[in-house]
Parts: sequence; C-alpha cells; structure tokens
Amino acid sequence: MSVAEILRDVVSGAIGYEAGLDALTVAPAAEVDAALGGALRDALERLFKGGWQPAELHRVVARLGDPVKAGLVASGAAAYASRFSDVDPRWLAQLTAPPTRRPDRITLLDSSLGLLTELRRLPVVEVLIPPPGSIPVIRTNPSGDRALDRVRALLAKAESTDFPAEAEAYSAKAQELIARHSIEEALTSVNRAEVVPFARRIGVDHPYESEKASLLDAVARANHCHTVWSPELGFSTLFGFDADIDGVELLYTSLLVQANRAMARDEPAKGKARIKAFRRSFLVAYAARIGERLAAATRHEIAAQPGDLLPVLRNRDLQVREAMQKSFPRTVRSRGSRVDSLEGWESGRAAADEAKLG
Repeated sequence: MSVAEILRDVVSGAIGYEAGLDALTVAPAAEVDAALGGALRDALERLFKGGWQPAELHRVVARLGDPVKAGLVASGAAAYASRFSDVDPRWLAQLTAPPTRRPDRITLLDSSLGLLTELRRLPVVEVLIPPPGSIPVIRTNPSGDRALDRVRALLAKAESTDFPAEAEAYSAKAQELIARHSIEEALTSVNRAEVVPFARRIGVDHPYESEKASLLDAVARANHCHTVWSPELGFSTLFGFDADIDGVELLYTSLLVQANRAMARDEPAKGKARIKAFRRSFLVAYAARIGERLAAATRHEIAAQPGDLLPVLRNRDLQVREAMQKSFPRTVRSRGSRVDSLEGWESGRAAADEAKLG
C-alpha cells in the first residue's frame, strides 16, 4: 500500500488511526514527507480559499491542545501567503511566526496525520477577507480609527482599575463614543452605495461558550449588529457596518475581562458543582443586564440627535439582516442557558450594574 493510499484510508476511516501511523513510521521517510506535506498543503489551501483566515484556523486547531498541530497551521499559512504577491493586509496581519523548535520525527508524524484528519472535517465558511491570490479589498476609515483609539484607551483603563466606580465611568464613556460614532457614520453614508454591511468572525473560547456568545449577541444587538453562533466551530459571525462591528468587538472583549474579574471575586469558595452553576448563571445574568443598559445608552444617544434618525437606522438594520440571511439562510434560535444558581444570577446582575454603560 502506497503512502497516499494510507493517508486516504486513515482520513476516510477505512483503517484505524494507530494502524495508519504505524504504517507511516516504517515507510520510506522521503515518500512519507512528500505525500503528507502535499496533503496538508492541499487541505490548508481548500480551507483558505473557502473563507478561513489564519487566526481563525490557528485558534480552532489550538483548541485541540496540541501545540505542534497549531505550529503546523502557522507554518502552512505563512507558506501559502508567500506564494502570492497580492495578499490583503488584514490577512497578512494574522500570520504568526512559525515555531523554531522542531519536534522529533514520530511526534511530527503523529501531529501531521492528526491535523490532516481534523482539517478534512472542517467545512468551508463565508469569505470575509479576500484570500491570497484574489484582489485585496482594503477599507479605510481614518476618522473611525481615531474614535476607536479613544474607545480602546477608555476600555483599557476600565479593565485595569480595581475601583468599580472608575471602571463604570470609563466603560460608560466608551459606549457613548461608540454609539455617537455609529450615528455619525450612519448619517454621512446615507447616499454612499459603496457602504454596505460586512461580517466578522469572533472567537468564543471555552468554558461557558454559549453564555459568552450570549454576551456578544447582547452587545451586538445594542449596537445595530446581529450574530450567528456556530458552537461546533467555536465562533460567532458578527454582521453589521464596519464602524459598528469594530465597536462591538472592542466592547465585548473588555466586558468579558471585567465579567471574569467580577465572577472570580464573587464566586463561592467550595463545591465544584456549585461553582459551575454560579459561573454559568452569573454570565447569563451579566449578558442580560449588560444588553439592557447598552440598549438604553444607545437610545439616549439617538434621542439626543437632531432630526429623525429612525428611518436611517431601520434601513441599515434591514441591510444587515439581508446580509446575515444570505450567508446563513437556515438558522435556528438556540435555547437559553439554564439559571441554576440564584447567587450567581444576582451577582451577575450586580456586576453588570458596576460596569454601568450609559
């Protein structure tokens, strides 16, 4: 049996993984390296052409817990990008340095074969950034960058302070700036046909992925965006206009840091099951309360603007929903997480109030 046939049978399940690995270890090294390397290149190319970005694929593989597999993805992404002269800067910016330390041959064979089986299982996804070899689409917004720089600075202060009142003030100002910038962008782009909704995938890490995805959804809905949660891949796809998406991602990341800090401060000291129920209930309550407060802050900013913004915002929301339905024509509403801990729920609501936003 040739090396190519061994790889095919392992991936298809015709032979067991261990049997396939044993066969590769005794096959001629040059033949194995050529066949396995080529199979990995083909698998990576299929996924990169099919919409996967380097950071997304690296994250999904890294979740498997094998740093060698993650390193192979980093090396493969860099090698793939080097074949092209026209690579979108946003794609290039996600490349990471390949590992400098090479594992022993058996470890490398094991990780390479395991990675190949994992890559073959992954589906293609929506193309959000043009992959290498296609014409780069670069969107720039200098004024938006300046506004987001101010938001980043405020959220960094909110994350670093140990005083809830200070974190509250910084976070509230950040949401105010995000909402104001979103309104300004909506008003200035009413008649610009090139301004259309986009999408961005946001990684949601375990544990408590569904509860964290609910927090992202709460932040998104309060800022004129919508999300689709893909639990099997560990990310949510965030749909909206650029200015809104940027603000949502920044705010979600900061609120998650603040939530984890408050949760660790308030959780019970004993009982594994009790702590798990507390954390899950905490995050459910935190997401619900944050969503209420963000929505109120956004309504306040809209009401403060002269004229009637609602037709403009309604039209933009329709465009965002159409983009989402085009990418995900068949979606289902997920069931809400259970609340099994009253103390977790009350602590989560209180923590959301401390991170007062508007």
